[in-house]
Formats: sequence, structure tokens, C-alpha cells
Amino acid sequence: MSSPLLLGVLAGLAVAMPVGPVGVLLLRTGLVDGVRVAVAAACGIATVDLAYAVVAVAVGAPVSRVLDEHAALVRGVGAVVLVVVGAAGLVASVRAARRPPPETGPSAGPSPLGAYARFVGLTAINPLTALTFTTVAVGLALGVAGTSSVVAFVVGAGVASLVWQLLLAVGSGVLGQRLPQRARVVVSVAGAGAVVLAGVALLV
Repeated sequence: MSSPLLLGVLAGLAVAMPVGPVGVLLLRTGLVDGVRVAVAAACGIATVDLAYAVVAVAVGAPVSRVLDEHAALVRGVGAVVLVVVGAAGLVASVRAARRPPPETGPSAGPSPLGAYARFVGLTAINPLTALTFTTVAVGLALGVAGTSSVVAFVVGAGVASLVWQLLLAVGSGVLGQRLPQRARVVVSVAGAGAVVLAGVALLV
């Protein structure tokens, strides 16, 4: 029988590692807004993944069935939100391109707390996260029983997700510090456009 901690790590990585629209937004946040904001955003994503792990060991099978029955609704709502967020990013990028570049550092962006809250909401309604949760994470959690095993599974999932998201956040943030303002604007437009396209792809 596999260790509950190892099962949790596998579940956390399974949910976190596929770089979907939220992952693209996290990379864009690091490149455009800097390390501090991106780290807060990464913590927001990991918070939701941790919550998914708790649900997986508590009431995973019933919730999985409910999400499966309403998959079209979940996908539709998530797609609309992604399109709106991406479009807002495009507008912000265009406005940033029209402003004179700052002398140093990244342009003014969201606060770390605002980024945390934003990414909690985006991750919670992300259809790809929900789909992975209803398959891999719930399946891995089925054999977990007992308080200590449950705690180990949840901790493993949460830590694995957090470490992966922090790697993306810090890596993109450090790279963003070395980019000139014009390059950050281009990255911002490309990232926002990719999120819009991902949302549209979910709708069609």
C-alpha cells in the first residue's frame, strides 16, 4: 500500500503541474508584476488545491459525481470567467503600453493580497482543475483512511502544489525583472490573449 503522504504529493502535482490558463496567468503575473505579487498568486492557487485535497479525502466520491453531472455548467462558467479576465488583461496591457515606462522595476500592478484573492477565485472555477480533481485526486484519495493518513495526504498535496507554483512564480518573476518595459508589455498582451483563447476554446 502506498504512503498517504506520497499519494498526496502525487495528487497535488497532478492538479498543479498541467499549465492551463491559470498557470499562464501566474507566469504572466511574475513576468509583469514581479516576484512578490506572483508568490502571493502562487499561494492562492495552492490554497485551492489544498482545499480540493481536503474535499477529496472527506467527500470525494459524491462531489466527483455532482461535478461530473454538471460538467457542462462548470466548463461554461469557467470559460466565461477566463474570457473576461483575459480581456481585462488585454485592456490593461494596452493602457500600460501607452504610459511612459518607469525608470526602474516593473510597472504598478495588483497588490499581493489582491493577487492572492484573485487567484483563489480563478483556480476555484477553473474547469481544468475541477476535471483533474474529479479524476486523479479523488481516485488517489479513495484508499486513505484514518486521521493521520488523511492529514498526511492533505499535507502532501498542499506542499507539492505550493512548491510547484512557487517555482513558476519565482522563476517568471526573476526573469521579468530582467526584461525591459516594452518586453513586459508584449508578454502581458501574449499571456492575456492566450487566456482569452483558452476560454473561447472551452466554449466551442
